[in-house]
Amino acid sequence: MPTDREIPLTRSNRGWLSVPEQRLIAWIAPLLPRWMSPDFLTALGFGASIVAFSAYVLSAGNSAWLWAVNAALIFNWFGDSLDGAVARRRGIERPRYGFFLDQSIDVLSQFLFAIGLGLSGFVHMEIAAIGLAGYLMMTAQSLLRAEVSRTFHLASAGFGLTEVRCLFLALNVAFYLKPPERFDVVGMSLGYGDVLGIVWIVANLGLYVVGMIGELGHLAREEPPAGKSR
Repeated sequence: MPTDREIPLTRSNRGWLSVPEQRLIAWIAPLLPRWMSPDFLTALGFGASIVAFSAYVLSAGNSAWLWAVNAALIFNWFGDSLDGAVARRRGIERPRYGFFLDQSIDVLSQFLFAIGLGLSGFVHMEIAAIGLAGYLMMTAQSLLRAEVSRTFHLASAGFGLTEVRCLFLALNVAFYLKPPERFDVVGMSLGYGDVLGIVWIVANLGLYVVGMIGELGHLAREEPPAGKSR
């Protein structure tokens, strides 16, 4: 029987936008020129995250830079979503290399988005940083589940990176049209961006606990204690 390491890693995407997203990717991928290699697309996506970070910082002085953030988010999606599709279509995929590179770049990109958002002033840095920690917790759980189940889940409760990007797009438009006005809550000065950030943090914590309990229950049934039948 094959060991866990010999079982291929499969991908599962149950995000709310996964169906139209996959149709769009299937339409775009054949149209890309040969010089747009998977590594080029990965670099494009990461470069866009650097632009998003810079534009967030500049938006502290001029909110019009939020439109540059949104443009960068679109390019980030383009590079991050198409690199693997192009590799598979051209028959040049490198599963372990691609998986490691993609996840490493995603973590760096989300770090830049979160810190940039905190430096923009639209959300308190503390809340942006804790929100990033929540994202990293969910990422770690996805990787742990991939190790024990050989299925890499790209979304939790219908939310994957594409859905998160869409939330950021909408939030940036809201920030531009109506900059947050601070109000006092138990001695803290918060804006609606901070409140949404707190909701995001609580939701991620809840999803983490629910996912952990669910996966442990599944594994307990598959691996009962020694001496007990399944």
